[in-house]
Amino acid sequence: MLPRALFGANPQLRIGSLRDVNEEQDGRLRVAAIGFLNPAPLMWDFEHPPLSEVLARRYRIDRMTPSECATRLADGRADIGLIPIASLATTPGLKILPGCTIASKGRVRSLLLVHRASQPLTALRSVAADTASRTTLAYARILFHKWGHAEVPFVPLAANLDLMLERADAAILIGDPALLALEERFNRLERTGEEMVYRDLAEEWRALTGLAFVSAVWGTACSGPLEESIAEDFIRSRDHGLANIDALVAEWSVRFPIPEETIRTYLTDNIHYVLDEECVEGMRGFFRMAAEYGVLPPYTVAVEELAAR
Repeated sequence: MLPRALFGANPQLRIGSLRDVNEEQDGRLRVAAIGFLNPAPLMWDFEHPPLSEVLARRYRIDRMTPSECATRLADGRADIGLIPIASLATTPGLKILPGCTIASKGRVRSLLLVHRASQPLTALRSVAADTASRTTLAYARILFHKWGHAEVPFVPLAANLDLMLERADAAILIGDPALLALEERFNRLERTGEEMVYRDLAEEWRALTGLAFVSAVWGTACSGPLEESIAEDFIRSRDHGLANIDALVAEWSVRFPIPEETIRTYLTDNIHYVLDEECVEGMRGFFRMAAEYGVLPPYTVAVEELAAR
């Protein structure tokens, strides 16, 4: 089972309607979003006209790591969050907002297990784990079960590949740090002389299970039914983002030091944004195996509530 330190405390939720939660705030719904590249299409309408001004009157956006998004929902500091799916099993009361996801059906590039080529997986003595995502660590723990090395310890460390590999035999990186590490792999080889293996965790997961790798969904801590317009706002934003990939590539190429074509491929081929039946089945398989191996508490995905939109 993953060490409790990697998940942090899960305080009881203060369940109420979204409007009740916000009565003492400014009336807007508080959205915990992720500051990585991969959710950029999901955030299009919240960041670009003509709808950004309208949505700003309804939602307040704060950006953080995926694990922090789940914590904000759990302790009542957010109403909607882009949460790692593992949080659904560890935080009572969370619900999935239908329609959107961050997933992969093959290679994803931004979820890596990096280890020295001289050490096979079964010989690793420790794994430095980027604590930004609880779900990736849960997937990795399941994969180590399947690789026959379930007992390898995970050491929580910040996402710095050089420092992680000084402290452990392997490193798990997610999001932008993983993308940067992949782009820098040849420079690192020249600099250190160490030959490394960069395993794409989504690709490994697909090869071993045949399932989609689902990282995150929009979640809420609301006990009652949500206004349909809320889900529609997020679905519409996703659709508009996917229709404006060229603009997103131009924006992110200025702020992120990787080639434009890599950004384009990442947003169009590597990441899948529609919570379709294949992704729901991937989630069900993930939770089933996580419970079987003692990685997460049992959790059942309510499939009937998650029709693709």
